[in-house]
Amino acid sequence: MSGATANISDTRIGVLLGDGIGHEIVPATQRVVSAAVTAAGGDVDWVDLPLGLGAIESHGTPIPDSTLSALDELDAWILGPHDSAAYPEPFRGRLTPGGVVRKRFDLFANIRPARSLEGVASTVPDMDLVIVRENTEGLYADRNMFAGSGEFMPTPDVALAVGVVTRKACERIAHTAFALARTRGRHVTIVHKANVLSMTTGLFRDVCREVGERDYPDVRIDDEHVDAMTAHLVRRGRDFDVVVTENMFGDILSDLTGELSGSLGTAPSINSSETKVMAQAAHGAAPDIAGHNRANPTALMLSAAMMLEWLGDRRADRHLGGAAHRIRDAVRATIASGVATADLGGLASTSEFTETVLARTLRR
Repeated sequence: MSGATANISDTRIGVLLGDGIGHEIVPATQRVVSAAVTAAGGDVDWVDLPLGLGAIESHGTPIPDSTLSALDELDAWILGPHDSAAYPEPFRGRLTPGGVVRKRFDLFANIRPARSLEGVASTVPDMDLVIVRENTEGLYADRNMFAGSGEFMPTPDVALAVGVVTRKACERIAHTAFALARTRGRHVTIVHKANVLSMTTGLFRDVCREVGERDYPDVRIDDEHVDAMTAHLVRRGRDFDVVVTENMFGDILSDLTGELSGSLGTAPSINSSETKVMAQAAHGAAPDIAGHNRANPTALMLSAAMMLEWLGDRRADRHLGGAAHRIRDAVRATIASGVATADLGGLASTSEFTETVLARTLRR
């Protein structure tokens, strides 16, 4: 499957429904992706794989070995939100299914755009930036150790956490950020906290700057402390292009920019390695509205568009990029026309929103 000569008709995409509203927004997204790819002249071969509560019932585990083995053979998949807090013991306290997938496939880059949409109220109406988040290190206990947890308690009254930052991880996320900036506004902002965490986030800042100055002299570089950056995003979010940062800062800042630009319900996201890509919206499983045909599929649809564009770039396949543009244009035009789900102030159900996006996807 891999390689620049792969044809759009060879596209096999895994589909993992997850939990809660995943059972509504993932099928909706599948329909839109199939329509867009077909309109671009190709086909999608969907590979259904169990994950989450359904997998516990059918396979005795939320992330079966058969699912992971199938993903080994795929370049791309769509992951619905999971509700690991609702899993029975012993699964509730373990690494989440998404975490298992990220770790197994070394999905080191979490790319989260924040762009205002016409028809969606926003705090920063003209925001158009991308958070590039290093996804494997930092302080997160599920991502920074080869085995076991990076968070532990030597006594019942003392809790410790290990933060990990390596040159290798900094270099590869820096290359991701600077290469992306070359396709946009040629401006990268490095976010860190080197005035306090001088060795760890200082290394992150310095390595990112080294990569930029050495290999991307055409890209403008600046850097900000993370606390100052939160204020800058609120006051002048329109001034930023690509923001590269470590794991925890990226998680927090991308939720902030998602809300500032409109809503987490419209904020797309992919997780990728050099060879694999996973479309996964940043929001959760929303079990309180699951099954009521009220969920907003916008973020996952736009995540799937990012996934197709990522595949198209690596395969030098303009058709996949064309399919991605169809999805983005259709989703944006649908919301701009006033068709939106309740979380965005609209009256459309999940199915009504999806049908309108489908019609617009096939329009041109």
